[in-house]
Amino acid sequence: MVNKYSRLLCTAAFFALTVATTFAQDALTYQTPPKALADLVTIPPTPGVSITSKGDQMLILERSSAPSIAELAQPELKLAGLRMNPANNGPSRASYITGLRLKKLPSGTEIAVKGLPESPLISSVQWSPDETKFAFTVSSDSKIELYIADVATATAKKLTDKAINAAFGAPFRWTSDSKSLVVKLIPDGRAAAPGANLVPVGPTMQDNSSGKRGQAPTYQDLLKNPSDEKQFAYFTTSQVARVGIDGAVQPIGQPGIIAAASPSPDGKYVMIETIHTPFSYLVPAYRFPTRTDVFAIGGQLVKMLNDGPLQESVPYSSDGAPSGPRNFDWRDDAPASIYYTVAQDKGDPKVQAEVRDRVFLIDAPFTGEPKAIYDAAFRFTGFTWGNATTAMATERWWQTRKSITKLVNPSANFASTVLFDRSSEDRYGNPGSPDTKPNQYGRDVLNILPSNDIMLVNGQGASPEGDRPFVSVMNLTTKKITPLWRSEAPVFERPIAILDAAAGVILTTRETPDENPNYFIRNLKRRIAPLQITSFPHPYAQLKGITKQQLRYKRPDGVDLTATLYLPVGYKKSDGPLPTFMWAYPAEFKSKEAAGQVSGSPYQFNRIAAMGGAIFAAMGYAVLDNTSIPIVGEGDKEPNDTYVEQLVASAKAAIDEGVRLGVVDASRVGVGGHSYGAFMTANLLTHSNLFKAGIARSGAYNRTLTPFGFQNEQRSYWQAADVYNKMSPFMNADKMKTPLLLVHGEADNNTGTFPIQSDRYYNALKGFGATTRLVFLPYESHGYAAKESLLHMLWEMNGWLDKYVKSTPATTGSVAPAKMSGGK
Repeated sequence: MVNKYSRLLCTAAFFALTVATTFAQDALTYQTPPKALADLVTIPPTPGVSITSKGDQMLILERSSAPSIAELAQPELKLAGLRMNPANNGPSRASYITGLRLKKLPSGTEIAVKGLPESPLISSVQWSPDETKFAFTVSSDSKIELYIADVATATAKKLTDKAINAAFGAPFRWTSDSKSLVVKLIPDGRAAAPGANLVPVGPTMQDNSSGKRGQAPTYQDLLKNPSDEKQFAYFTTSQVARVGIDGAVQPIGQPGIIAAASPSPDGKYVMIETIHTPFSYLVPAYRFPTRTDVFAIGGQLVKMLNDGPLQESVPYSSDGAPSGPRNFDWRDDAPASIYYTVAQDKGDPKVQAEVRDRVFLIDAPFTGEPKAIYDAAFRFTGFTWGNATTAMATERWWQTRKSITKLVNPSANFASTVLFDRSSEDRYGNPGSPDTKPNQYGRDVLNILPSNDIMLVNGQGASPEGDRPFVSVMNLTTKKITPLWRSEAPVFERPIAILDAAAGVILTTRETPDENPNYFIRNLKRRIAPLQITSFPHPYAQLKGITKQQLRYKRPDGVDLTATLYLPVGYKKSDGPLPTFMWAYPAEFKSKEAAGQVSGSPYQFNRIAAMGGAIFAAMGYAVLDNTSIPIVGEGDKEPNDTYVEQLVASAKAAIDEGVRLGVVDASRVGVGGHSYGAFMTANLLTHSNLFKAGIARSGAYNRTLTPFGFQNEQRSYWQAADVYNKMSPFMNADKMKTPLLLVHGEADNNTGTFPIQSDRYYNALKGFGATTRLVFLPYESHGYAAKESLLHMLWEMNGWLDKYVKSTPATTGSVAPAKMSGGK
């Protein structure tokens, strides 16, 4: 039996012997690209930061660079949609923090946190409610442990020797008094893990004798047999406990498959969600039967709130929802009140209903009946709580892109008025998110000023001039919005947090194309120069000088389009047109106006990442990055009904604009994308003659393998077979004549993009004599992580572009007409 890694080697060897001279026959081990590309992988990333709500302390989080392939090759369990490390009961794929530094703001020196183990792997950093401490976990090869650090002394200590269970993520939460944490621990005396049973005791069965509909997407990593069930139960079982900052441990309830455990705002109760049998082989763990209980912080059961059934039949739609109670959560502005949602249309968007969702509330001591507090005409997405008289509720409906925000009065039977009624596609009309601050319980609630104003923060600030983040103020009485500040050229400044709403003090990041983001404190009222508080160096200074320009142009049907043009260091227009690489990801819209809104800013830092396409400007290419590929279906029309036509028209318009500017050589253009961008790439090569080569990473190419919808397509294959077939590159493999490089993570965990998609598509292309190459990256999931994998991926991409795009003799002139029915 030949495994996928062996097939990779065979594919590479065959290609080297018969087709390419660029790829040497001995290139069967991981390869390294030129230094300009390799540095993106090997240089440590810029640290992250976390700021206290008062803005007096900054925690600087040193981040790890890409892990080695040896780390990814460690044992991994793929069960019920989870990927776990069986050695330490944590996630098998994690990005770690490797160091912690504290800085007193605004101008204090940085102090390294003491008391950390050597070479720590830190996760889940969380400030205490009083912000005098912070907690975090440290992972080792055998277990995960809980630490806390004192801000005043910048010293950390291990809180308990007991191991943490982080299989479901988020393994702890602070209680409101900052004196204890609610933690998921490995149960004491746990037996040895059950081994995988290689000898079956019988067949594996799934049964739908009831004839009930259950349209499920193509989830990955599902349970497959009783042996999987036993392992899933073993590694996800934990004991909830209250752990004091003195290390004392008080169990709460019994061990179980604990999906979540959260203390009430007043710290007197804990809500625990426990998964139980029957498990499913069709859906992941978050659809399994789940019981929701409230316990006293001392450990006694107070109330069982709900025991929900297995949810295998949730409509596969962006507007679909589970039947029965869902999304139990604490009300942030009350001591101990729980609210939850119940779909009134059984979660089926096809059912007509004046009220889609109804929200219920139950207060401590949880002996009364829940009361209905809010009716949503669309899907309820949550409250932003404020105080006894003020909260915000949001609703949305994907099919119409409807988004509604209402102002709610909890003291007046949740009477509501509409604040914002807008299209979720309308980025220009996005008012921003309301400012919040911790209340007496340490929960974030609306920061309502004495004048009944709240500040609104928009970190993108889309506008016809490009992205210009802003801060404004809204009066909740008059609903009037007044602008306070907006980012201005020639810098791009993004609001990160409101440090003092009354005084108008905010935290921002400032950047330019050649200056990486650093943090600043800005006073909106005093209008003085912002104060810089970090000085992170340019992460890849060798790439300084790559120029960036925001392009705006139109598609033949009148839709406005944008792209970001990157040009090599030192390029002059007199140098003539360049070989070009286009990188894109399509998006669906319900209106041409929304599809044509400008995206991005020419003043942002050149964020050149290994997984993107912009880096190839360093290799002498003009790069059309973030090229807008809108797929529009207005009114009753579905976007994908004319997917291919709109796809090709958008790509051709981008190339035409580059030719008009004199920087793009239309005879030397390559195209690439990841995931849905890979699907796009294969379709562009199949249905047009615009490109000399393509690179498709981790895509899906046969839509009959995702028959109940994909991306934002809501129809099933049986409702729109022609659309599925026309959009599937696999179904049109006989038309492909353009060289295509296929790359895929061998352990892809993304819904729909199973590795078999690339495997079968490659075989189809090869069967028709297409020029193609398939590279499976061992141990990699949908996004690639290991240093060796990223370096090799860039080597493959660079070699492919050099051979099939750059080496093509240059010509001048406009783009040839796009062919709509086959390959070149």
